[in-house]
Amino acid sequence: PRKTGIGLIKWLLELNSSVKQSISHLIHTKPDVIFGTGGYVSGPVLLAAVILRIPFVIHDSDAHPGVVSKFMALWAKAVSVAFEQAKDYLKSKNIVVNGNPIRANFSTASKDIAYTNLNLHSDKKTILVMGGSQGAKTINNAMLEVAPRLIKEYGFQVIHQTGRKNFEEYQEKISEVWPEYCNYSEYILRPYFDEMAFPLAAADLAVSRSGSLSLSELNLSGLPAILIPYPYAAADHQKFNAIAMEKAGAAIWLEDSKCNSDTLISLILELVQDTDRLKSMQEANKCLAKPYATDNIVKILKDIAKH
Repeated sequence: PRKTGIGLIKWLLELNSSVKQSISHLIHTKPDVIFGTGGYVSGPVLLAAVILRIPFVIHDSDAHPGVVSKFMALWAKAVSVAFEQAKDYLKSKNIVVNGNPIRANFSTASKDIAYTNLNLHSDKKTILVMGGSQGAKTINNAMLEVAPRLIKEYGFQVIHQTGRKNFEEYQEKISEVWPEYCNYSEYILRPYFDEMAFPLAAADLAVSRSGSLSLSELNLSGLPAILIPYPYAAADHQKFNAIAMEKAGAAIWLEDSKCNSDTLISLILELVQDTDRLKSMQEANKCLAKPYATDNIVKILKDIAKH
C-alpha cells in the first residue's frame, strides 16, 4: 500500500477487485462474525464487512500494530492484542489484551520430562537457539563458533533449531569448523522441532528472533531470552516486540548487525551466571503469559455472534 504513481493506481484497482470478490463471498457464506488477524490479506474482507455491516473482530499479535489493524480498528466490534503497548496505537472503545493463541502444553511441560525426551543432562545449563520456523542466518553463523565453545569450554548443552531451509548449509559449515560435533550428545541440532514444548522446557535461556508467536511461547514457558530481531520485518515490528519484552524485564535484545560469536557468548555467560537476574526474567515472562488467549478470543467472537 505504500506506493505512488502508477503503482498506487494499480494497487487501488486490485484492492477494489478484492473487495468486490470479498463482498460476493460474504453474501454467499453469511457469516455471523468475522475474525481478522491484521495482515494486508485481511483488509479487503474487513472492508467488505463494513459495507455489508457484518461485525468483525481484529487480532494483532505485535507490540506495534500494522496499518490494517490501525485503520480497521475504527469499525471493529472488538480489538484483541497480544501486547499492552499495542493499545497506544489503536483507536477503539473495546481493546482487550488477550495474548496470542498458543497450545496450552507450552506452559505445562516439565523440565524432567523434557530432559528425558531430549536425552539431556539435568545438571548442565541448557541454551535453546531458534530463529523461528524459517531459522535465522545471522544467528546460525554466530553459532558456528558459539556452540563448540559453550559445550567444550563451559560445559553447557545447546539445543539448536536452524530452520528447514538453512539446515543443510549449516551442517556443511559446522562439519568444517567442528568435525566431531556429532559425537557430542550435548549438542542437539535439528532443522525444526514439531513439538517445541520440550526444548522450551529444557532450556535455561533462549537465543531467538522476536516474532510474536515465538515470544508468546517464551512467556508461557517462563524462559528468559536474548532477542535478535529480524531487521527486514514489516515496519520493523520484531524490533518493537523485542523492546517491549526488554522493558517488561523478560528479555534483552541485540541488533542483528551486532550479533557475532564474541558478543553472543558474552551475553549468554553474563545472564546464565547471574542467577538472580535470570530468575527475575523468568518471573517477568510468566507475568506476560496469557495461557487462556484462545478461550478468551473465542468467547468474544461467540458473544458478538449472538448479538
